[in-house]
Amino acid sequence: MHPIVLAAAPAASSGRLVPAALAGIALIVVLITYFKVHPFLSLTLGSLLVGIGAGLPVADTVDAFVKGFGDTAAGVGALIAFGAMFGKLLADSGGADQIVDTIIGRTGRRFLPWAMALAGALIGLPMFFEIGLVLLVPVILLVARRAQMSIIAVGIPALAGLSAMHGLVPPHPGPLVAIDNLKADLGLTLALGIVVALPTIALSGPVFARFASRWVDVPAPELYVTGADERDAEDDAAVDLKSRRRPSFAVTLCTVLLPVVLMLGRAVADIALDEGGRVRTVLDNLGTPLVALIIAVVVAMFTFGRGSGMDRDAIASSLAGSLPPIAGPLLIVAAGGGFKQTLVDTGIGDLVADWVKDSDLSVLFLAWLVAVLIRLATGSATVATVTAAGILAPLATTLDSSQTSLLVLAIGAGSLFFSHVNDAGFWLVKEYFGLSVGQNIRTWSLMETAISVCGLVFVLLLNLVV
Repeated sequence: MHPIVLAAAPAASSGRLVPAALAGIALIVVLITYFKVHPFLSLTLGSLLVGIGAGLPVADTVDAFVKGFGDTAAGVGALIAFGAMFGKLLADSGGADQIVDTIIGRTGRRFLPWAMALAGALIGLPMFFEIGLVLLVPVILLVARRAQMSIIAVGIPALAGLSAMHGLVPPHPGPLVAIDNLKADLGLTLALGIVVALPTIALSGPVFARFASRWVDVPAPELYVTGADERDAEDDAAVDLKSRRRPSFAVTLCTVLLPVVLMLGRAVADIALDEGGRVRTVLDNLGTPLVALIIAVVVAMFTFGRGSGMDRDAIASSLAGSLPPIAGPLLIVAAGGGFKQTLVDTGIGDLVADWVKDSDLSVLFLAWLVAVLIRLATGSATVATVTAAGILAPLATTLDSSQTSLLVLAIGAGSLFFSHVNDAGFWLVKEYFGLSVGQNIRTWSLMETAISVCGLVFVLLLNLVV
């Protein structure tokens, strides 16, 4: 594939569009980072500034934002909700613990970091990063103590698996909204995302952890299971096991992979089978993202819910409890869609498209760089993804299906670059692992940077062959 590249913009063509777009992005950054305003409100105010600054009437600016907000909420809102339901059932049933314990129980000390990376990837496939982190932290701490290994040696690989899946693989909010904005094929993006994520996790997880654990060699903090608390936990677990049993590892793994298989089946059918055929029609219908996730949730109600001994009330409570935590991410994603539509209606997207035509900078690198800059400024991978996808949306119309999917992955990789003090994840990891700010930068922040850079490298390599 020939790269699409970036040329210098003619000064006369910029007009009010470029200053308006820069002002809007700057306002979003300042509101989030300095004034600590919620990203939903920040994106909304930034959208209004972009539209009005570019010369759109106020009514047209509001209409553009509302249209983008509604279209994005309709396109990805239900997917995020069903993904959250699935993840909550996985957690409440003990399925997540089953995956982690089985992988670790069958692994020797030498390969423990690789097992933790695999556990993080599997848990991270259907779950938000924060939820997966909360689930994995007690296991990471316990494994580090039992194996007498540094918390960094086993924790960094697990976090690499979680983070890479969160940034690169749908149905996480960032990749989903980028797919929706860029009109990419979800099944193809999912397949390519896994291809990029696996070697990225290997390099930024177990391989990087070998060096990071030498720079920061700290034992696991005494949390969760110490002294009398350990005995109490054992008693509580014994009581709980009488009323609830974990689903088996095979059942758990098959259920987790079900929506992935359905969506991948659709992508393969679209490539290998004739249009209109019965088999392709069935696979296309089953692999539609909304249908695949609905099927996965219904199956999980039996395999995770009933399979673990949960009654109808417990299953209903688990499903209901999954929705409040995603209200914030849903609003951020939808507001990002509104910001994108405002950019499109002002014409700034067409201007960017003209800049990249017949030049020397790959559009994939450009997409990664835009996401990196927004990530560094705001600390939010989701804000970086939705904003970069909005800015680059007009370029997707000039790309084929595979390049559009790679564009999504380049943006996702850029959105993970160098987590630091303006990122909530930075402080979560620091506090859970008992690290200083400097230690956290030398481990967690550099790990995120490794994921971002490796992700970009593998995206560019794939662009040479697909």
